Amino acid sequence: MSTPKDLRYSEEHEWVKVEDGKVRIGISHFAQSELGDIVFVELPQVGDEIKTDDPFGSVESVKTVSELYAPISGKVVEVNADLEDSPEFVNESPYEKAWMIVVEPADTSEIEKLMTAEQYEEMIAE
Repeated sequence: MSTPKDLRYSEEHEWVKVEDGKVRIGISHFAQSELGDIVFVELPQVGDEIKTDDPFGSVESVKTVSELYAPISGKVVEVNADLEDSPEFVNESPYEKAWMIVVEPADTSEIEKLMTAEQYEEMIAE
């Protein structure tokens, strides 16, 4: 199972990638494997504000519906529209094709509070 080292992770299994002052967010390989086949993804709109630890969308699998929790606070500046027609990208490519939103962070220090890849791997191994 891959856990890219250049990302940060939340306890709710979202990943965060800092790019040019913005933050790209998706769910981890571990999360998608636990959920099973993803059949629908619900995401916020561009311009929406998200708040740390609050739900910002959901993923529906053949097993269950799971909330997506914001790993940081900020304003949504981009949404991955490809997931509307191809929710299976979440299973096939959770770190590349299946990023979910890009956020302008309200406070970049929140990123430092997220887990490193090593810390996240320890958490999911328990």
